[in-house]
Amino acid sequence: MSQRPRQFDLIAFDWDGTLFDSTAIITRCIQAAVVDVGGQLPSDEAASYVIGMALIPALAHAAPDVPKEKYPLLGERYRFHYLKHQADISLFEGVLPMLADLRAKHHWLAIATGKSRRGLDDVLHAEALQGVFDGSRTADQTAGKPDPLMLHELMREFGVEPERTLMIGDTTHDLQMAVNAGCASVGVSYGAHDHSEFAALQPLHVAHSVRDLHDWLLSHA
Repeated sequence: MSQRPRQFDLIAFDWDGTLFDSTAIITRCIQAAVVDVGGQLPSDEAASYVIGMALIPALAHAAPDVPKEKYPLLGERYRFHYLKHQADISLFEGVLPMLADLRAKHHWLAIATGKSRRGLDDVLHAEALQGVFDGSRTADQTAGKPDPLMLHELMREFGVEPERTLMIGDTTHDLQMAVNAGCASVGVSYGAHDHSEFAALQPLHVAHSVRDLHDWLLSHA
């Protein structure tokens, strides 16, 4: 780095519900998958709560009445429904300018997500995202949130201390992972979890829009 950022060298973003406007579709896909295997339809709240977790633990939590032997089929049905709608999902408006401004200020940018490696690679192949992120970790590569392994590996990769690392996410799973890794966090209120649950995890800020997040990061990160 030719110029050290003000407070955080490494900024790690959650993907779904933080950068990618996918919360509603993921919720519907979880619900459809559970019904497909004979489970009781999860409420919107129960289905959205597990977004950000690794896939099978998330589905199991959303469908407590589905027996373990059906988990592989449950995962298959979720992927079936999600792939039908994947092309309908896009980045939140304002995300690309925000990331460009952060790169210009010499931050390393990374993704720490509950998605699979394959699922993340599929979306990162978009032309607009080429070269935007310096690194990424997924749940199937490391461990599901709130286990801090994703952040630990990213910090080791870039040689960054926890106090110079910021995690940004839309769920308590993201913010708890930051706490477990010894990192600071910022929450966003426009994703999967009710932001009233964030206070106990002490995020530095809760952003209510991408513009709000962009402005806070340029002023404080």
